[in-house]
Amino acid sequence: MLTQLLKINPQPFFAAIALIFSSYFLHADDTWPPLVDQSNHPEFSSEGITRLDSAMAKIVEDRDVAGMVWLLVKNGEVATFEASGLARLDDQQPMELDTLFRIYSMTKPVTGVALMMLWERGLWDFDDPVSRHVPALAGLKIMMEYDDDGKMTLASPQREPTMREILNHSAGFGYGLGGRDPVNQKFRDSKVLASANLEELISKVSEIPLLFEPGERYYYSVAVDIQGYIVEQLSGKSFGAFLKEELFDPLDMTDTRFFVTPEDVTRFAEVHQWDTERNSLVQRKHRRDRPSYLDSGRLESGGGGLVSSTHDYARFLQMLVNEGELDGERILSPEAVRIMRTNSLRDGLNLRGSLTSEGSIGQGFGVDFAVIMNPVKANLPHSPGTYYWSGAAGTWFWIDPQEDMFWIGMIQARGKRRPGAADMRRIAADIIYDSLLP
Repeated sequence: MLTQLLKINPQPFFAAIALIFSSYFLHADDTWPPLVDQSNHPEFSSEGITRLDSAMAKIVEDRDVAGMVWLLVKNGEVATFEASGLARLDDQQPMELDTLFRIYSMTKPVTGVALMMLWERGLWDFDDPVSRHVPALAGLKIMMEYDDDGKMTLASPQREPTMREILNHSAGFGYGLGGRDPVNQKFRDSKVLASANLEELISKVSEIPLLFEPGERYYYSVAVDIQGYIVEQLSGKSFGAFLKEELFDPLDMTDTRFFVTPEDVTRFAEVHQWDTERNSLVQRKHRRDRPSYLDSGRLESGGGGLVSSTHDYARFLQMLVNEGELDGERILSPEAVRIMRTNSLRDGLNLRGSLTSEGSIGQGFGVDFAVIMNPVKANLPHSPGTYYWSGAAGTWFWIDPQEDMFWIGMIQARGKRRPGAADMRRIAADIIYDSLLP
C-alpha cells in the first residue's frame, strides 16, 4: 500500500516525514517551556483550560486582534501554551509559539532586574539622589504653573528625586506619551524617545523641568530609560551588552534583544489596528521618525525597546516566580525580588494616583511592576501581592506569588479597536481563577 501511495504522489509523505524530523530537532534541545502541545495541568479543571483556550481563540476569530499567543504556568508546569490567528495580515503569516513581538513597556521589568542586580553589588541605594549617578540631572526645576502660551513658572524642589522614586514613577519626570502641559510637550518637541542613544536622551531630559515635587504623585514617565543609562554608568558596559551577558545569556533568552536579526525577520509579528472605513483589521505602517526594529543601532530603550518571544519572557517570569533563580542560574536574591514586588509609593498614593485623585484603588507600584495590594478594592480576581505590567502593543503578564502562577498574553495591536471588542485581560483572568481546583 505504501509503495502504491508513493507512486501516486510522494510529496505529502516526504513532507510529513520532514515535518516530524524538523520538529524533533527544533525542539529536542529547547529550554523550558517546551514549544509543544501541553496536557492539562493537575491544578486546573480540564474544562476550565478548554474554556480559556476557546475564549482566547474567539477573540482572534472575532477580529479583536489579528493573532495571539498565550501561556499559563503554575508550579513550574505549563497548563496551556497556544497560538491562534496571524502574525502578519499582509502576507498571511500564521501566529506561532515562537513568534517575536515588540514588548514595549514589558521591557521595564527587565530593566528593573538589571538595576537590582547592581544594587546587590552595592553600587547604588534606594535613597541616593538620582543625580549621584546621573550628574546631568542635578538641579532640575519644577513646573509650578503655566499660561495658555505654555510659558512656565519654575521653582526649585524641596529635594532632588531619589532612586526609589525613579523606580516607582514618583520622581516627577514627564514622558511625552500624553499630557498637554508644557513639560510633556517638551518631551515631544525634543523627540526624547527618538534619541540616537542614552547619552543623547539624558542630555534632552536634563533640559526639561519636573512636573511636581518628588514623591508627591505617581506619573508614568521616562524614568526607566534613565534607569537603563544608570546601568551603563555603573556597569561600564552598554545597556544591551549588560542585559545580554548578565541576564539573557544566563537565562537562555536567545530571542530577546533591541532589534530583530535578519534571520528572524520572518518570525516578527506586525502591529494591527481596526479600520472603521473598511470594517476590518489592517496592518499599521512602520514609523519613519526613528530607526527600524531591523536596525541593530537603534536606541537601547530601557522603557520600551525590547523584542522578545513568549518562550523567552516566560523564562524571565519563572526566574522571578522562583525568587531570582532558574535552572541553576541565580540572577537575584529572594530579598531583591521581594523588594521589586512590594509597593513603595508613599502613604496615600495608589497606582496612577495623586494627592488629589484616588487613581487605581488597591494597587501600588514597586520596582518597575504594578502591585495589587487589595484585590477586593481593585475589583480583580488575583491574589494579594500579584504584580504585573503590559506593553503599548497589548502584550501583558501577571505573576501571582501566592498561587505560584503566571500568565502571558502576546498580541500586536495599537490604535482603534473593533467596536464591542472583548476585555481579553479580564476574561483570561476570570477563567483562570475560576478553573483552579480546590
